[in-house]
Amino acid sequence: MSRRLVECVPNISEGRDAMKIKQVVDAISAVSGVQVLDVDPGADTNRTVITFVGEPEAVLAGAFACIAEAAKVIDMRQHHGAHPRMGATDVTPFVPVEGVTMEDCAELARRLGARVAAELAIPVYLYEAAASRPERRNLAEVRRGEYEGLGKKLQDPAWQPDFAAPYHAQAGACIIGAREFLVAYNVTLNSNDKAHATDIAFELREKGRVARRGRVKPYYQAGELIYYAEGSFPCGNCDFTGVTFQETVDHCASVHGYDLPALMRLNDVDPSKPVGEKVRRRGTFNHCKAIGWYVDTYRRAQISVNLTDYKQTAPHTVLEEARRLAAERGLVVTGSEIVGLVPFQCLLASGRHYLKAMGKSTGVPTADILQTAVFSMGLGDVAPFEVEKKVLGLPTYDPKALVAMPVHAFTDEVSRDTPAPGGGSIAALAGSQGAALASMVANLAQGGPDAEKDAKLIALAEKAQVLKDRLMVAVDADTNAFNAFMDARRLPDATPEQKTARQAAMQAGLKVAIDVPLDTAKTSFEALELAGEAARLGKVASITDAAVGAQMAYAGVRGGIWNVVINLKDITDAAYVADMQAECASLLAQAGAALKEVTDHVDQKLLDRLNKAKK
Repeated sequence: MSRRLVECVPNISEGRDAMKIKQVVDAISAVSGVQVLDVDPGADTNRTVITFVGEPEAVLAGAFACIAEAAKVIDMRQHHGAHPRMGATDVTPFVPVEGVTMEDCAELARRLGARVAAELAIPVYLYEAAASRPERRNLAEVRRGEYEGLGKKLQDPAWQPDFAAPYHAQAGACIIGAREFLVAYNVTLNSNDKAHATDIAFELREKGRVARRGRVKPYYQAGELIYYAEGSFPCGNCDFTGVTFQETVDHCASVHGYDLPALMRLNDVDPSKPVGEKVRRRGTFNHCKAIGWYVDTYRRAQISVNLTDYKQTAPHTVLEEARRLAAERGLVVTGSEIVGLVPFQCLLASGRHYLKAMGKSTGVPTADILQTAVFSMGLGDVAPFEVEKKVLGLPTYDPKALVAMPVHAFTDEVSRDTPAPGGGSIAALAGSQGAALASMVANLAQGGPDAEKDAKLIALAEKAQVLKDRLMVAVDADTNAFNAFMDARRLPDATPEQKTARQAAMQAGLKVAIDVPLDTAKTSFEALELAGEAARLGKVASITDAAVGAQMAYAGVRGGIWNVVINLKDITDAAYVADMQAECASLLAQAGAALKEVTDHVDQKLLDRLNKAKK
């Protein structure tokens, strides 16, 4: 049964008092089934982002514990900070991670909201996927007026809370919702002027800014404001001026690709009454919210960015545009920082982007790709960036896994008088080394004048990395499969029923013990083919490395097949046994032919090289 995992990222309005932050975090941690992954306080924003995960019900209880404790220890009447906020626990989003839907998370938000209002007497607004109406989806709209304007907001019929409660002077209000993973990302400038950061932020963000003309270089905000008037409806993104508003709407859609009325509504402007309103200029990126602020701790201004869909708008894309805009203004981006956690796939995509930009291969170990992203984006500029702590979903090995052992310790473990780890694990390890050598040879050859050949080499290296990692996992999987079979053998067999159950468990265990080495053999064969391709495409100086890789991969194939065959003798299903024998025979024949082709090619190349040297 697959697990159900939800992430919750409450933002509390306290970033300076370590004791208060600890009290809130301790309240969350005390909930059974909850794992706190990250606590990221900011003194200047006076705000802390807490990230925790768990099963839905556990996370729901953890979120309530957070809000309840924050309401006790934080007094909004005394709160001041650079970040917009409405309450002691300002915003509490639920994020689907595994085995849950967005609607599941929206339902958690609604259940939490009802409980917070009923038991803590704190008004609650719902946002994003849990919003009760379209105009409440956007967090900025819900939070407009902030804590200082909350009393007035609660009196507005249009802004009655989704779960009503009397005005709570100390705790303010809670905003609770469900959303996709939000990447909180700050870009740091070599300036202490907040206006510099704001000017760039308005260019980046989806809602854009008011349009200006005249002196808009180097700083756009220095230009003269322009307005819509009868018979004159300027475009905010170019020099076009429509005679009618609809003409300009059509122009924006066809030339610039955006919906002008939607942009106006995003900025609280009624598109049905444009005359007299300021012209709006569309920002560069969808799914991007940004403001500028000054951080006294760093003594620099930052562009504070929230990316609500990093798959559509990635951090590195925003960073490169910020770098370009900064250079236009005589500014320098010194680096950037990720607040809270970042999904593994997000940072991986950034690392690959920069490797490609450098003309380097992306078929390298995952750790190297992530490190490239960290260096290229300057993620350690203002604070240390630890990949193991900041990246959510990072592929890791169990510290007790065989592959986590030093080489000498693993070799010693194999040599002991225990049946596992044995040949199956060694076969998987051999196959992984074959894939690793194929990747190495391809990477060494990459970077030449032939772009088409380079593309083939990079694709080869990328595939080899995938196979290498898959076979590394198989090192432990083979041992675990054997241990599962041994556990089945230890089941009681005193009664006929127990004997039947034991026999069924043993047969099932045997088939698992066959499936794992069979997959090792198949994957190793793919590595063998890649080693052969690397031998043909790679440099002659590395051709013997490809040959060794082919031999290692063949050992993975042969060893995997041997471990399949030895377990077939105890299988009672005759048809299954026959199918396995046929599949293994075919795979072995293909692997033998592929190995011969590689070795013949390599031997001939070496002979040609030797003969050439003699001349």
